[in-house]
Amino acid sequence: MVSRNPAHITHTMDFFEQQDRARRKTKWLIFYFATAVVCIIVAVYFACLLVFQVMYASETNPRVRLEREKELDIWNPTLFLYSALGALAVIGTGTAYRFSSLAAGGRSLAESLGGRLVRPNTLDLDERKLLNVVEEMALASGVPVPLVYVLDGESGINAFAAGRTQSDAVIGVTRGCMKLLTRDELQGVIAHEFSHILNGDMRLNLRLIGLIFGIMCLAIVGRVLIRTRGRKNPLPLLGLALILIGWVGVFFGRLIQAAVSRQREFLADASAVQFTRNPTGLSGALQKIGGLAQGSRLESERAVEASHMFFGNALEPSFLNAFATHPPLEERIRAIDPAWDGKFQRVAVPSPPVASPAQSGPATHRTFRPASSDRISAVVVGAAPRTIPTQNVLASVGRPTAMHLKYADQLRASLPDSVRQSAQTPTGAAALIYAMLVSDDPVLQAAQLQEIRNRAGEQVWQNVVDLLPDVRRTAARARLPLVDLALPTLRELTEEEYERFASILQWLVESDEKIDLFEYVLQRVVRRHLGSQFAKSRSPVVQYYAIRALLPDCEVVLSAMAYLSSTQSNDVVKAFAAGAPYLRVDAPISLLPREQCGISAIDAALNRLALAAPIIKKNLLEACAHVVGADGIIREEEAELLRAIADTLECPIPPFLEIAT
Repeated sequence: MVSRNPAHITHTMDFFEQQDRARRKTKWLIFYFATAVVCIIVAVYFACLLVFQVMYASETNPRVRLEREKELDIWNPTLFLYSALGALAVIGTGTAYRFSSLAAGGRSLAESLGGRLVRPNTLDLDERKLLNVVEEMALASGVPVPLVYVLDGESGINAFAAGRTQSDAVIGVTRGCMKLLTRDELQGVIAHEFSHILNGDMRLNLRLIGLIFGIMCLAIVGRVLIRTRGRKNPLPLLGLALILIGWVGVFFGRLIQAAVSRQREFLADASAVQFTRNPTGLSGALQKIGGLAQGSRLESERAVEASHMFFGNALEPSFLNAFATHPPLEERIRAIDPAWDGKFQRVAVPSPPVASPAQSGPATHRTFRPASSDRISAVVVGAAPRTIPTQNVLASVGRPTAMHLKYADQLRASLPDSVRQSAQTPTGAAALIYAMLVSDDPVLQAAQLQEIRNRAGEQVWQNVVDLLPDVRRTAARARLPLVDLALPTLRELTEEEYERFASILQWLVESDEKIDLFEYVLQRVVRRHLGSQFAKSRSPVVQYYAIRALLPDCEVVLSAMAYLSSTQSNDVVKAFAAGAPYLRVDAPISLLPREQCGISAIDAALNRLALAAPIIKKNLLEACAHVVGADGIIREEEAELLRAIADTLECPIPPFLEIAT
C-alpha cells in the first residue's frame, strides 16, 4: 500500500485551472440568464394582467365587469402560474430546438452561416495555405485537426472556432480572411481561434446561442399573436407586449454576451502571440480589418446570434458600443504592438483569381515539401530511444509554443508521400490507421491483413500493404500526429463505412496475442473523436469533483502503466509507488494484479475518469508520468502513451520537444 502527499510536490499547471474557470463562467452565465428569465416571467404576468384588465374594461354589463375586476387582483397566483408555465414553455422549447440544431457541433453552425467545407485534397493554393496553417496549429497543440470551412459570401476579414468539444471543432474563415491575409497574419488569426479551443470557450459559446434564441422566441410568438383578427380579440395586445418583453430579454442577453466575450478576446490575443512568437502577424491582421471598408462585418443573418464567436466584430457598431462583443481594434492592436502608429492603411478587395493551366494539376504548394518514402526526415523516422525528464511531462498541457509550431511544420512537411496522400481520402485514412495497428509478428500480420482484405475490400487491403513499410519506419512520436491528420477525412465516412471501420479497429486490437496498451489507446483516441459524429455520443459532463470515488479506476490505470514500464516485479512495485502520491488523496491505494488490468478494465476506468473534474485529471496524468518515469526518465514510447491517455481525457499535450528534435 502506498500513501501520499510528498512535501516536494509543487503546483505546476494552469491549463486545468483554466478549464475550471471556464466551467465556473458557465455557471455564472446560467445564473445570469436564469435571472433574466425570472424577470421575463414577471413581465409576462403583468402583461397578461393588463390584457385581462383591458378585456374586462370592455364589458358592457357593469355588474359583471365589477365582479371580474374584483377577481383580478394585483396578485393572482393562478394567473402567475399560467404565465410562468407559458413563458417557460416558449423559452425552453426554443432553447431545446436551437441546442438540437447544434447537436452536430461546429459543422452545423458553420453550414448555417453559409460555410463550405474545404476538402483535404483541394488544389486551390489559398485553401492549401489555410489547411497547412490549421494542420500545423493542431499538431503543435496536440488536438485533432478540425474541419475547415470557408464563408464564400463574406468579403470581410473574420474567423471563428465552434464545437462542443475538441472532437467536433471546426475552424471557419471568411473569403476575405483567406484571400487578403499573408501567411503570418493568417497564422496569427488561426492561433487566436485555437486558444478558444484549448481554453474551453467553444461550448460556452454554443450555449449562449441556444439561450439567446430561446428568449427571442417570445418575440416570435408575439409576432404571431399580433396578426390575429377579431374586434374584441385581446391577443394582438398580448402579442405586442411579448414582442417588447422578448426584445428586452435579448437586450440584457446581448449585454451579458458582449461582456463575457470582450475579456476572452484579450486573453485569446495574448495566447496567440505566445503561441506564434510573432506579434506582427496578429497585429497585421487587425490592422487590415481597420483598413478594409467591410472590416470584419458579416452579411449572414445568422451572424447576430453567433457574433460573440468571431475573431472581430461581425455586426455594425451599436449604441455606445454596448453590444460590441470585441474590444476596439485600436486597443487590441496596441496591447500586442505598442509601437503601432495608429494609422490604418487602406485595403482593397482583390478580384477573384483566374485559374491558370498550371493550377489545374496536382497541388504543388511550396509548403508541402514532400519527402520520398526512401528518404524520410529524421523528424519522423525512429532512431535511438530518446528520453525526457519526468518533471517536464505536463509543463506544456494546453500551452503550445512557437517551438511546437516549428516542429509541427517540420513533421508535417517530412511525412512520406504515401502517408500524406492516404490521409486525404476516407479509404486511405482508414488504411493508414489499420497500418499503425497491424502486428510486427509475420504470422499474426498475415492473418490481420487477410481479415482486413475480407472485411474492408481489396482496395483498402492494398493500401495497407503499400503503407506498411513507411509506417513501420515512422517513430512512435509521429503516430498520434498521423491520427490527428487522418481524422478530418475519416469524418467523411458513411455510417455503414464507419461501423465497419470501428469493428475492424476493435478486432485488430483484440487479435494481438499480447496486450499492447499503446495500440489500444490509439484505437480509443480514434473512436472517441469520431464518436460524437457517428455514435451520437454526448460530450462528457463533469460528474466527479472528488477523487475518492475514482480511486479504483486510478488504481487500474496506474497499475497498467507500472506493468508497461517495468518487467521486474520489484521495479513494478517501485514504479507504482513513485506515482501514487501524486493523486494527492488521503487514502491508501494498491497495485492491482496484472490480470485485473486488462483492456476491458482500462476501458471502463478511462470512461469514468473522462467525467472527472480538471484537477483530478491533472493529478492522474502527473501520477502516470511519475510511474513511467520512476527511473528518472521517460522514453519516447512512454511519452506518446501519456499523450494518448491525456487525449482520451481531453487534456491535449503538445509534442515533447526533448524527444522530437
